[in-house]
Amino acid sequence: MDNYQTIADAIAADILEGRLRPGDRLPPQREFADRRGIATSTASRVYSELIRRGLAVGEVGRGTYIRAVAKALAATSVEPPDAPVDLELNYCVLPEQVADMAPVLSALTTHDALANALRPVGAAATPRAREVTAEFLARGGWRPEPAQVLFTGSGRQAIAAAMSALAPVGAYVGVEALTYPMVRGIAARIGVHLVPLALDDEGLRPDAVARAHRARPLSAIYVQPALHNPLGTTMSPARRSELGAVLKKTGIVAIEDAVYSFLADEEPLALVAPDHTILVDSISKRIAPGLGLGFVVTPERLAEKVATTIRSAGSLAQGFPLAAALRWMADGSAARIALAKRKKAARGHVLACEILQGLAVRGDPRAFHLWMELPAPWRADTFAVAAARLGIAITPASAFTVGTGHAPNAVRLALASPPLDAVARALRKLAQLAMTSDYEAGVD
Repeated sequence: MDNYQTIADAIAADILEGRLRPGDRLPPQREFADRRGIATSTASRVYSELIRRGLAVGEVGRGTYIRAVAKALAATSVEPPDAPVDLELNYCVLPEQVADMAPVLSALTTHDALANALRPVGAAATPRAREVTAEFLARGGWRPEPAQVLFTGSGRQAIAAAMSALAPVGAYVGVEALTYPMVRGIAARIGVHLVPLALDDEGLRPDAVARAHRARPLSAIYVQPALHNPLGTTMSPARRSELGAVLKKTGIVAIEDAVYSFLADEEPLALVAPDHTILVDSISKRIAPGLGLGFVVTPERLAEKVATTIRSAGSLAQGFPLAAALRWMADGSAARIALAKRKKAARGHVLACEILQGLAVRGDPRAFHLWMELPAPWRADTFAVAAARLGIAITPASAFTVGTGHAPNAVRLALASPPLDAVARALRKLAQLAMTSDYEAGVD
């Protein structure tokens, strides 16, 4: 007889292949068990497994529904007819940026340039690569030394390398109570325990870090000081100074995720506590998700340890994306693209605030994402299912929650990918949906 995981795998395949759509209701567990010839207890485990994987959501008294599944849809200038509007993935590819990028790719097709781009890359790449990247990442009063810069195949690999270098198996790493979802998977893979830390309107609370460290020593913390994902909060200079003081006093090293820093001018935590901060960044959101390249800016005392982790994990950057990115950074293309994305983010924020007026929405005006708290009787997972039935993919708070407590009754709206006219249409539908009193109408 099939075990519950095998059955869950088969249903997951049906979801990914489109045979089960977001918002579809699964049969009651007893009926499902009868159809499959399995025990009701096994059916219950199947449904629990689907919910655990984020593929389904269960509502007491209403049943179990298929959730929206994220799809990597590149933004285009013209939305395909009847295509879902993706407010879940937060990547932006502007139609006009391709023309700015194309000359570099043409230049890389010459014999010598291509030969160099196809060679293997070490964690430290080349002195020229480190110099260009250090200058590119600099902002405000912060400019990393080239010797501090390392490269990985993606931003996620940069986070994993930093965390692995700082936290041995079984160690504890502090994270914001709401955080980038992939951090949970990284922690599980490398065998460390995540400790949720309290947040307020400025982001991570320094006193929460100190209190957690006293209760159970932390090997590191993972933090997003600027344009926090999902809340959109940004730390003030005073808050960064307070957090830096805690890092210095406790000896904790922070992994600062600066992936959205290109949208803001905030000086990093690495400026305040340079010996206690590893800054990670990537090119995917700055330029395009199809480019795999991550950056790690580490205190020189930790550089060799982090480099060893990058090598041992097989997380080295690839030569061709590195060669292309270096040229885009050096010739100003990357900066021009970032400026255009800033303008789109600002327009999207104004548009969203106008359409969602009257609802509890917050976020930094420079960010590509917003946090919307839902009115009663909505619950976040059910609202995401109802939105999916309208052709709109959004992310419920449970996707970002660390720990065993209840997730906030809220959703993240990512405005980066679709054209703004498509964003506007989707937001109007969501506003109408949020204000309806008969919330089962959205899923039945």
